[in-house]
Amino acid sequence: MEWLIIVGAVVSFVGLIGLVLSAVKVMKAKRAGLEDADLRARIQKAMVLNMGAMALSVLGLMCVILGVTLS
Repeated sequence: MEWLIIVGAVVSFVGLIGLVLSAVKVMKAKRAGLEDADLRARIQKAMVLNMGAMALSVLGLMCVILGVTLS
């Protein structure tokens, strides 16, 4: 079950990269000095990425836990 641990770690890492990318997008949007409606729209787009990355990270961690349990 080592392959499940490795695959889970890679998937979790990709999710972590997505979380960092989401945070960077929000920081750039806040620094841009946009109007309230435009800022909300950009943050909502970043939230979609954030939730997807969080789900991916959770799935990866579940694979790692399953692989460790089955080993």
